[in-house]
Amino acid sequence: MKPTAAKRIAFFLLADVLFSLFSFYSAYMLRFNFSIPEPFLEPFWLLFVILVGLKIAAITLWRGYRIIWRFFGLSEAKALLYAHLIAYALFTLLFILFEEPFSPFPRSVIIIDLLLSLALLGLVRSAKRLLSTHQDRDALPTLIIGMNAKSVALIKTALEGTIPYYPVAIILAPHESSEAQNSYLSNVKIYPYGALDSLAHKAKAAILTTDLSGEPLKSLYDTLARQGITHIKKYKLLAGEREKLEELSIEELLARRPKDLDHTVVEAFIKGKTVLITGAGGSIGSEIALQCARFGAAKLILLDASEFNLYQIGERLPHATLKLLSITDRPKLERLFASERIDVLIHAAAYKHVPLCEANIDAAIENNVLGSKNVIDCAIAAKVPKVVIISTDKAVRPTNVMGATKRVGELYAQNVPSQESEIVSVRFGNVLGSSGSVIPKFKAQIEAGGPVTVTHPEMERYFMLIPEACQLVLQAASIAKGGELFILDMGESVKIVDLARTMIRLYDKEKEVEIIFSGLRSGEKLYEELLLGEHEKKTQFSSIFVAHRTPYAIETLLRDIDLLLTCKDKIAQLRAIIPEFDHRP
Repeated sequence: MKPTAAKRIAFFLLADVLFSLFSFYSAYMLRFNFSIPEPFLEPFWLLFVILVGLKIAAITLWRGYRIIWRFFGLSEAKALLYAHLIAYALFTLLFILFEEPFSPFPRSVIIIDLLLSLALLGLVRSAKRLLSTHQDRDALPTLIIGMNAKSVALIKTALEGTIPYYPVAIILAPHESSEAQNSYLSNVKIYPYGALDSLAHKAKAAILTTDLSGEPLKSLYDTLARQGITHIKKYKLLAGEREKLEELSIEELLARRPKDLDHTVVEAFIKGKTVLITGAGGSIGSEIALQCARFGAAKLILLDASEFNLYQIGERLPHATLKLLSITDRPKLERLFASERIDVLIHAAAYKHVPLCEANIDAAIENNVLGSKNVIDCAIAAKVPKVVIISTDKAVRPTNVMGATKRVGELYAQNVPSQESEIVSVRFGNVLGSSGSVIPKFKAQIEAGGPVTVTHPEMERYFMLIPEACQLVLQAASIAKGGELFILDMGESVKIVDLARTMIRLYDKEKEVEIIFSGLRSGEKLYEELLLGEHEKKTQFSSIFVAHRTPYAIETLLRDIDLLLTCKDKIAQLRAIIPEFDHRP
């Protein structure tokens, strides 16, 4: 017999009539000490029919027959109470107005029956939930991290058996008040955060109902992982009271959210302006495009050499102007700059994959050096007020062709006569989840069962979330005067092998995944740096610094770049331009 809404309504109607009859008769019995005088039984059925009719009408008005059994809760109990109060108030009014047909009738029966009826009808509705609230043998004993409204909803869901988790304790988050500790919620005890270590042995999973990020989240994760708890989820309440359990992501654990992001400054810089973004389909370029749209750019011109990448960002920004164009095509670039009144240029187009650039040196130099020079020259000719060049930590004491080409771009941006344009470079490290990031590669290897390949046990990198990095780029550009090389504070560097171990714990909880060391690839170095020396200057934002300027006579630099583009020994010429270039093929 498949349950349906009609069957459920019929069941509750029948149950309400039967239990109402039982409660009404019991009220008489209690009133007369279990010996009802005959005269009082004469109007019994008339009174019962009137009362049960009023009761059913009131419950219907409060949608009491459309509830789902196993979700009967406080709001449904309140509706049942209101329905009873209205029904019994109307019944009392009828008795007062038309007393003669109802006599003899003891008025105290109204109060007794009200209490009995509420108890019985409420018990019927909560019976299935009470019976189904038990621990599923397959459910994981779980710590709930955080005490809030979401914790209440999560416990309700868990006790109903609709998720494979069973709460054994509630742990207050570090920022939550300790007033609630040692009390109970749905028979689940609430503990202070300091009790996490001692309680971890009772659980195999943890669910976060509070928002944690940065160091507090990482500390919590490390504590749970140390105790062997690797099933860690986030609980979300979506629109319409829908619920969702999400995996904790590696991006959230590694994220270092800058505290000095000033959206007001960024909005004032972007709002109402025409912004051209090169490499707009890439990880950085596409996020910058989205941020510019968010901060009110009047017009977005998105340029990329990849049709697919440009199509993807175009789908997300349907009002943007899309230009399928390579930055190495100088004539077409000049026509584009001449046809548009550009207020801000953000140059994110580059070849960034180190081994690929090592294998294709000519292409890397043509795109990253000639292409960047073309973009800067066209911007100066078109009198673009603000030009922002996206650079990389690999440009510091470069050991590979990609880093060297980006350093040449920095030198050109710093030393070219900019006339009416303010040209700045912004240098930062790896961004989490970008197309060239190690994270997608590790995820794929873990999903395939391993092994996870790490180049070297001592390899370290800086990481930042893409949205935060892009907002800091725009924030740095907003305070630029021209000629600066800005460096974003990337926080502490992360060992790649530690990153791999964390990702294995996060994404593969059933078996061990092997880590193997494959050796440094062509052009790679163990540690990335963001500064050439200790001469950086502070800005008004603690996450943004300015590196010292590197003078390079522009006539000499132009001659050296021309030679780089035409000579056979590209590596030697890169060394001539960048003395600190230590190529490691």
